[in-house]
Amino acid sequence: MSVTVETRSVAPGSDEYLEAAWELKERIRRSEGVLKQRRGFFADAFRRSRVHVLLADEELVGFAAVRRDGYVLFLAIATEYRGQGFGERLIARVAEANDSITCHARASNEDALGFYESLGFQIQRRIDNYYEDGGDAYYLKLGEDTGLTSKITDALR
Repeated sequence: MSVTVETRSVAPGSDEYLEAAWELKERIRRSEGVLKQRRGFFADAFRRSRVHVLLADEELVGFAAVRRDGYVLFLAIATEYRGQGFGERLIARVAEANDSITCHARASNEDALGFYESLGFQIQRRIDNYYEDGGDAYYLKLGEDTGLTSKITDALR
């Protein structure tokens, strides 16, 4: 049986898919020990973000919650959908609206680091004790910062 995976975007301020995203995040946390955010923090960040969701026959199987500046707050793909290009599809959606994309990844999460590095993200720095549980993180970046000054300069040319 073939499953159609569709990508949709949800504007900031929406609770659409919040519960499904929380459940997916928690399933990943229980099995992999990552995505350890508290519910209040997660819900607040989700509502403030543009959220790109992956739906397989209307069931949420992945999502990326992204700030306006291209910072990926959360990226999650259900285990059974990994390795099929869906994470890349979500990052491509983020890239459509941003000159650069940034995120943090747990220093011990080799799968996430490998994924980001395979897309061309570069580690900018390591941050000790970044997470609430004392875990370390890497700050990663893909693309160029054009910044406001550069955009204004280009507009005046």
